[in-house]
Amino acid sequence: MTRDAMRVLHVVAPAAVGGLERVVQTLSVTQRAAGDDVHLAVIPVENGGSEERFLAPLRAVDVPAYVCAVPRHGYFQERAAIAALCERLRPDIVHTHGYRPDVVDGGVGRRYGAAVVTTVHGFTGGGFKNMVYEHLQRAVLRRRDAVVAESRPLARQLADSGVPLERLHVVRNACEPPPLVARVHARATLGLPSAGFVIGWVGRLSHEKGLDVLLVALAGLRDLPVTLAVLGDGPARAGLTALAEGAGVADRIHWCGVVPDAARVFSAFDALALSSRTEGTPIVLLEAMAAGVPVVATAVGGVPDVLPLDGGLLVPPEAPAALAVALRSLFDEPEAAAARALVARARVERELAVRPWADRYRDVYHAALALRAASA
Repeated sequence: MTRDAMRVLHVVAPAAVGGLERVVQTLSVTQRAAGDDVHLAVIPVENGGSEERFLAPLRAVDVPAYVCAVPRHGYFQERAAIAALCERLRPDIVHTHGYRPDVVDGGVGRRYGAAVVTTVHGFTGGGFKNMVYEHLQRAVLRRRDAVVAESRPLARQLADSGVPLERLHVVRNACEPPPLVARVHARATLGLPSAGFVIGWVGRLSHEKGLDVLLVALAGLRDLPVTLAVLGDGPARAGLTALAEGAGVADRIHWCGVVPDAARVFSAFDALALSSRTEGTPIVLLEAMAAGVPVVATAVGGVPDVLPLDGGLLVPPEAPAALAVALRSLFDEPEAAAARALVARARVERELAVRPWADRYRDVYHAALALRAASA
């Protein structure tokens, strides 16, 4: 390790790879490249091997990872496994991601002298169970050495819930421009027609991501030769399939499932639609901007902070008619759409690059260590 290197233990319970998982992957790889001693504790919480998909790019660059296999509700066993790792590794920083590691594991690191940092990737809302989880998460965040919000609106929510301002940091997500494959190969990979206008949608099939809103909007574009490519999977798949049938757009949709390294096939898209009801700073948006894909997005969370007004089209959430109008304009005015995409790509290259983002996290770690030392 270099003189200023830190030993960092990231703790995550990965789902099928999405924004949170991409943040942890990119941050771990970048920190390791900068000379830090980075380790991962992975809590498997889903069937289907999501932790193995998550770990593949980390193992490729030799980031040490420890899969803490515990029963589904084995919270005490989980805490014991994290404690054993902390005792062995003695990390300077324990960095948790997601409500389960935040609530169950975040407090463990302090017993071993580590500063505890949490990145809040957004709140999904939803049913009673999610509300309970998020209430517990907000409560434990007040006791962290540092709390990172991915957007200014999220930081305001956290401050309102009692997170001390001196421990609260805004660090917007960043993006490494994806290595794109050729358009014809990208479409073949996804099973899409080689010709025609393709709208891409990428994310977890769950209520907060708002794919249902896009399906209703798609019904308003039936007069156009438009195809929707849906990349991702999740608990709402059956209901969304039924909605597409009822809206008369099922024949326009390609359900592509989970696509590893999905950003490399964004060259297949003529547009990307982000129809979310809530967001932090979505990685998929940054990847589309970096790939030069025209974007229509809902003005939620940190989206307006990163998508320039002249770099894409913003619409209100829960507004399928407005979403349809914006998508139609991309089809009708491709030159204007391409010009906005160039502006958006320049924004990513200029302000949302990965290395400065990782440096910002280093500043957060130093602030957390200083607070930890002051309170010891």
